[in-house]
Amino acid sequence: MTQETSLRERLVDAGVELVMTSGTASLGLREIARQAGVSHGAPRRYFPTHQALLSAIARRGFADLQARFAAATAGTTSPRGRLQALGRAYLGYALEHRGMFELMFRHELLTSEQEEPGRPRLRESTLPLFAHMAGLIATHRAEQAATDRPGAPEDSVPPASVTAAALWSNLHGIAQLWAWGSLQLVLGSAPPAGGPAGGTPDGDQLDRLVAAALDAHLGRGGA
Repeated sequence: MTQETSLRERLVDAGVELVMTSGTASLGLREIARQAGVSHGAPRRYFPTHQALLSAIARRGFADLQARFAAATAGTTSPRGRLQALGRAYLGYALEHRGMFELMFRHELLTSEQEEPGRPRLRESTLPLFAHMAGLIATHRAEQAATDRPGAPEDSVPPASVTAAALWSNLHGIAQLWAWGSLQLVLGSAPPAGGPAGGTPDGDQLDRLVAAALDAHLGRGGA
């Protein structure tokens, strides 16, 4: 690793540490430089814009999430079972690493068309994840059809990509509403007065919420 690459990685490492411990509000260029132990002008030598550095930090989050997905689905062969494992891993990551999760899905980082040296295009991380989910849904439907399980008329079933988008939105909403404390309120498990609004649900709660989302979008069924 060259000195230039090493310093570039130090800046990204510093940003990851900051967003994990202090949230997205801590990700100013000066604060990242201070955390990395370099001059406040150093980030500009390796990242042409602030967004380029934020994209590199968020890319680390997607790499971590992809690794969690791989671990969660290892040994699970059915498409519905894999979707259940993916959903649980997604919620777990979102609730454990709220700052990074918020950064990863910032609109201007995901959709920018700018081509900048050293700036990862986050769509190259998000679109394959979405395509994988849509593929599992399509395979699940094909398996259901092959076993002649009753379901909705074919012409009333939305494309797998639309169902994947709705399921993803459902999971993302669960994560956000739990982080705000809203789901705990309606489910009768609000945190104690003065406690944090969010917190991480236990394993059974995660499983029930993901299973309910799958039932809503795929119909009731086993793993």
